Amino acid sequence: MKDLKKKHCTPCEGKEKPLKGTDIKDYMKHISPEWKVVDDKKIRREFTLKDFMGSMSFLQKVAPIAEEENHHPDIHVYYKDVVIELTTHAIGGLSENDFIVAAKIDDVDI
Repeated sequence: MKDLKKKHCTPCEGKEKPLKGTDIKDYMKHISPEWKVVDDKKIRREFTLKDFMGSMSFLQKVAPIAEEENHHPDIHVYYKDVVIELTTHAIGGLSENDFIVAAKIDDVDI
């Protein structure tokens, strides 16, 4: 599998099938082990920052990644805790795009 950080998301038209079982496990090997698979439909990672402004600063680094890739995570902010969830809504599950964005988020300084 090519380095996910060097890849770019491709538009998903909703005709693709979501990743399953061993394919998900294979992709998980290429992102931080802090990402967790939820119901084989999304990946989730929690970040703990110094304070609320740290959370906002972190998200200002994540937002351009999502925009550049045109693949936007669900983001939940709880003061200094940030939860990022990635799924491909058009197919109701995981695609390579989710793992590409996760790999790029892994490189963000917190």
